Amino acid sequence: MSHSNSVVMLGATGEVGNHVARTLAAFPEVTQLTLLGRRRAENVVGASVSQHAIDIFAPASYEQFLAGHQVAVCALGVGQPSKMGKEEFVRIDRDAVLAFGTSCKRAGIRHFQLLSSVGASATSRSFYLRTKGELEEGLKALGFERLSLFEPSMILTPRNRYGVSQAIALALTPVISPLLPGPLRKYRGIRSEVLGQAIARNTRTTGRGVEVLHWDEFNALRETGAQA
Repeated sequence: MSHSNSVVMLGATGEVGNHVARTLAAFPEVTQLTLLGRRRAENVVGASVSQHAIDIFAPASYEQFLAGHQVAVCALGVGQPSKMGKEEFVRIDRDAVLAFGTSCKRAGIRHFQLLSSVGASATSRSFYLRTKGELEEGLKALGFERLSLFEPSMILTPRNRYGVSQAIALALTPVISPLLPGPLRKYRGIRSEVLGQAIARNTRTTGRGVEVLHWDEFNALRETGAQA
């Protein structure tokens, strides 16, 4: 088990991020869990938890809270990119996250974990995947001792928050996913709870350099992490 007992997190109010934060708060070895965000994550409690309201676009509003942490987790992201302009999406999903990563690196944080997307590539024809890929490349360039990139496909949530298209995806993905074999397994849908637990439990493992995690790794972490 690693000795990552101090974690700072951005994005604990999102569907996946909330599962990450709640899981980390329950780990006895995590003595300091600092949550940063535009609003409070009401259901994350514990002796290790402290929360601070910040401006995600202004590093000066949160840099003071980064010192002394060993791990940073970022689950910040736009839930429904199609509902906003491209410039605003890039500002939130790439620029704000990269600024957070840069500040974390300067603060001496060794391990950075990002909730990204399967297919992320700086050369993708998809605007969404290209933006995610540009972010990943930017974080790699910062030179963290360890960088964990979580790349899920469809995230299965308990409720439909975004209308007809999500309702169809939530209904079909569990049916299609088991039919995706071999290299296609990474495109299987993953429940938000399982993904959140995997991100949290990855802080209990050791490693160096850049690691990219997909469906198989999420489920493996859920099993091994529960025994850590």
